Amino acid sequence: MKYLLPALLATAQWATAQTVSGSAEGFASGVTGGGSATPVYPADAAELESLLSSEGEKVIVLTKTYDFTGTTATGTACYSWGTGEACQLILQDDCGSQQSTVATYDAAGPTPIAVASDKTLLGVGGEGVIKGKGLRFRDGTNNVIVQNIKITDLNPKYVWGGDALAFDGSSLIWIDHVETSLIGRVHYVFGFNPNSQITLSNNFLNGETTYSTSCDGYQYWGMELVGKNDSITFKGNHIYKTTGRSPALSGSTLFHACNNVWSDNPGHALEGNEEGQGLFEGNVFTDVKNVASSAFWAKGSLFLSSADGSGNDACTSAIGRKCASSIYTNSGEYAGHTDPSFAGNWGDLTIAKCAEASEIENSVPTSAGNTLDAYDLKGTIRA
Repeated sequence: MKYLLPALLATAQWATAQTVSGSAEGFASGVTGGGSATPVYPADAAELESLLSSEGEKVIVLTKTYDFTGTTATGTACYSWGTGEACQLILQDDCGSQQSTVATYDAAGPTPIAVASDKTLLGVGGEGVIKGKGLRFRDGTNNVIVQNIKITDLNPKYVWGGDALAFDGSSLIWIDHVETSLIGRVHYVFGFNPNSQITLSNNFLNGETTYSTSCDGYQYWGMELVGKNDSITFKGNHIYKTTGRSPALSGSTLFHACNNVWSDNPGHALEGNEEGQGLFEGNVFTDVKNVASSAFWAKGSLFLSSADGSGNDACTSAIGRKCASSIYTNSGEYAGHTDPSFAGNWGDLTIAKCAEASEIENSVPTSAGNTLDAYDLKGTIRA
């Protein structure tokens, strides 16, 4: 009998791990991914890439690290931010008057895996890791779920060394409980072609890095959103140790951010231009020097809910309810821009529910990322 219980626990764990946990909130509501397709377990990195890029419904389960590193390339790299050991370099052919060097880097990083429509990608036991290569959704990719994985080690020393998750002309995509770390360029990048009905939830954007533009271990390249009329729900995420672009609303993006935690940022969290539309409610900003850049605050369509509830009822006419209050601890909060009426143009998009920031302040930093499993692959309770 003592041997039967571990076996039953393992069986239960595998059955649970092969099933998507929960359902997408907000703009990606209704996404089904690979549906009820029989789960497949790629043997190696090459098979993983083949399965993700193939046609038809698939549920792809990751139980280990898939390592794409080891094949090198060389190119010119510029010392654009200094020559210190902790400074990032940028890969580009012409450095102008800047000092340059010949860089050797992993060749896989700059070319992400092309993900086809109708896919579910699930990690098991915290062991589902993609190393050295990101994921790309473009040219009509539709109906994809990515849950409980980690993407890491994309040439962190070099800008243009790789993006973790890239979107360009995609729709109905749910990225949930994903950790991204040690990324050369951007953790999340949205290209110029429209990306509609995207939900990014419960993810850990880990900006702690060996190399950075500020040469201090804080990553600047968090999220770049330049698309036309992108619609993105951003809920329950933890954004840690960044200095900017988290996000940069640089296109006409419709961005609803609720119940996220930004922490330890000596620069600014939010930036963008006059086209971006960001509704931020029920969020926590801790040790963020400037919540928004002064330029974005002056010209962008940006609403940040207050800490004391004042002005938050203005959301009712735009999204049908009062906005949840936020928390600003040791963080710069710009006053003004309390008119969220731009969100009234979001049409028939599903608006995620949002709790008061006090209800999620402690839970989000511990639950964000690839943390869904209670047991590891050996049946041991995870710390």
